Amino acid sequence: MMKETKEEKAVILDFLPHGYPLEKKRIPIAQAIGTSHFTLLELVPRKGVQLQLKEEVYIGPGKRDKIYFIRGKLPKEKLTETAKYQIQDFAAKVVNEQEKKFVDFFNNAQPINTRIHQLELLPGFGKKYTKMVLEEREKAPFTSFEDMKKRLKNLPDPKKAVEKRLIEELTQETRYKLFA
Repeated sequence: MMKETKEEKAVILDFLPHGYPLEKKRIPIAQAIGTSHFTLLELVPRKGVQLQLKEEVYIGPGKRDKIYFIRGKLPKEKLTETAKYQIQDFAAKVVNEQEKKFVDFFNNAQPINTRIHQLELLPGFGKKYTKMVLEEREKAPFTSFEDMKKRLKNLPDPKKAVEKRLIEELTQETRYKLFA
């Protein structure tokens, strides 16, 4: 069985210095996303600490300078509008910085079952585009999003499709998880 690795760092999506408006106990809370597994988390900052949007904070097992404790996973329905907006920036940044990882997804994606392929879960990718990607990757693995665009004419932008899917997985209930 695979050991679940914990997040070491998180990026602040929203900071509520007075906590959630309708909760009785008003403690400061930060909505954040882990940088390695994209786990949505609720963090409680140390006393007197003000957190900034997009700030990266350490949440690993060692001494944490800004975070007092991890309250738990952040339910999607509790995401603030600010956090949802920040997730879009986060997704774009991650897909840019980890392009190789996401291009490898196109090189290695497999059927989920006899009726649906992982590639078909990407926004804008249906059976036709999935077939194009599968045929083209047999000739040679893709090296970048640019390479994909050159080799596959009329394909929806693979980078944008990955970003949209990542945002969808983080903000909505999805049956299958590809990235989050």
